[in-house]
Amino acid sequence: MINRKSQALASVLNNEGITNEKVLHTIASIPRQLFLPAALAHKAYENTALPIGQGQTISQPYTVAKMTELLLDKVDSNASVLEIGTGSGYQTAVLANIFSKVFSVERIKSLQFQAKRRLNQLDLHNVKMKHGDGWQGWSSKAPFDAIIVTAAASEVPNALLEQLNINGRLVIPVGSRSQELKCIDKHDNDDFLNNTVESVNFVPLVAGEVI
Repeated sequence: MINRKSQALASVLNNEGITNEKVLHTIASIPRQLFLPAALAHKAYENTALPIGQGQTISQPYTVAKMTELLLDKVDSNASVLEIGTGSGYQTAVLANIFSKVFSVERIKSLQFQAKRRLNQLDLHNVKMKHGDGWQGWSSKAPFDAIIVTAAASEVPNALLEQLNINGRLVIPVGSRSQELKCIDKHDNDDFLNNTVESVNFVPLVAGEVI
């Protein structure tokens, strides 16, 4: 169901350069307030990142839409997608509405639990979740047609490159103080095309797990 506030948010994103109709329709159909602490629900449809606890954030809607659009520029909706950093589950919900199979890894167990509950509320059952170290990906479910990373890595994790299908795409923020959104296409096992999309600001991609 599309509500007035989410439709207005989709219009804002369209004005900022998001043109993919699948992405815009999906943004317009998801109740973003469901993915926020109750105290911040009134800010749900602002185009801004917001805290969700555990030192993590729900990404700015523009960034969610842009990264999803970059995946769709390379692969179709039948793709198998790996998400590193489930977080609140908002980006996961966007992916699950567009792609047939989504696999999501989260290092913080409590966030993973909350995200799973929210996705169930929205009847999104094409997502498999894992509590684990995002730097390691999800080797038993690989290869993936596309991989999206929702935290900034100090460098591109080799495990993710290895788990990407040939002709697949990895979208990942890279950097510490200065971060850039990278779009990496895999042509064969040793040949990657690396493009910088824009400057971004993400929480860091931390190794390990938190119970």
